[in-house]
Amino acid sequence: MKELILLKSGEIALKGLNRGSFEDMLIKNAKRSLYKLGQFKFYKAQSTMYAEPLEDGIDLDDALARLSRVFGFAGICKACVVEKDYEAIREAAASYLREELEDAATFKVTAKRSDKRFPMNSPEICRELGGYLLERFPHLRVDVNNPDITVVVEVRDFAAYIHREQLPGAGGIPVGSGGSAALLLSGGIDSPVAAYMMAKRGITLTAIHFASPPYTSDRSLEKVKMLCEKLAPWCGKIPLYTVSFTRFQEEIKDKCPEDLFTLIMRRQMMALAETIALKDGCAALITGESVGQVASQTLAALRCTEAAVGELPVLRPVIGMDKEEIIGVSRKIGTFETSILPYEDCCTVFTPRHPKTKPRLAELVRAESVLDIEALREAALEATVFEQIW
Repeated sequence: MKELILLKSGEIALKGLNRGSFEDMLIKNAKRSLYKLGQFKFYKAQSTMYAEPLEDGIDLDDALARLSRVFGFAGICKACVVEKDYEAIREAAASYLREELEDAATFKVTAKRSDKRFPMNSPEICRELGGYLLERFPHLRVDVNNPDITVVVEVRDFAAYIHREQLPGAGGIPVGSGGSAALLLSGGIDSPVAAYMMAKRGITLTAIHFASPPYTSDRSLEKVKMLCEKLAPWCGKIPLYTVSFTRFQEEIKDKCPEDLFTLIMRRQMMALAETIALKDGCAALITGESVGQVASQTLAALRCTEAAVGELPVLRPVIGMDKEEIIGVSRKIGTFETSILPYEDCCTVFTPRHPKTKPRLAELVRAESVLDIEALREAALEATVFEQIW
């Protein structure tokens, strides 16, 4: 019995004259997500894409899971393909969904007849097929409001398709359709969630991580790489820049007021990240900051850190979320367990005992004036390591 995967377009169906380019990018991303499984043929019609395996033995359940993480699809399901003939449809429905129907107590049938040449309309298909299934599975009863299983029949251009109710897709728009941005990626919970949320809006990501050996360990850096690997199924390949920040932090600790340590550190991170982002062709910076979550994320503190950025906008997709909401997303995307591994990042190494929550930009600039910032930035950039995570 021939099977394939049906993929229902979401937001991109509204893109008007640009819709074709969005769909082409979506197919490219979908193919990339499946390349380890084997060859697939993709084609599209009527706001639906078809992923048809071209090799025997391909695990369609695995393919379904991978495609469910591709941004741009609103719904997704496996389907049985049959000719557009009612007898073939009813026999295939009973055979293809036999196990689910035997395990269910209630069911309903829904039908969509896109091909108006088919002699039965949608209500007729539902009525006739529902009656047939009741005869084949006499333990069943009809429940149109809350059935255990919904049998779906779609009579479309190429064939008739039988499947269960579709699963939700990842939503959003295809990665790559919204430009590129640089993510300040720590080892915590928030920044991977910020990455996911911006990738969902079509943004291609470059990750920038600040490490402070020997104060931060190799395990801390491996944790960040693991987070990139967890994000890759959603976000695509992620270029990772690891910036050596040790000298900067030691100079800040030795020469600057303790209550300003974190704010000065974050300002210099933002400035360094912008330099890397501009060289990499990025159009924005992304952070995982949330208002009031920590002392450096008050409105006054955010204003002061953002002032270190000269050209690029700073995007903060989790700015209005509380910690439980952020954790909920991190569990969904599979980064939570990695984020809570007990390896410190450089943001927590020199945390002041009493950080300032209402800083003034002028006092930060004055405190930074004792640092040879240009030399420290040049040294940090020269020691930056680049690798690609996929």
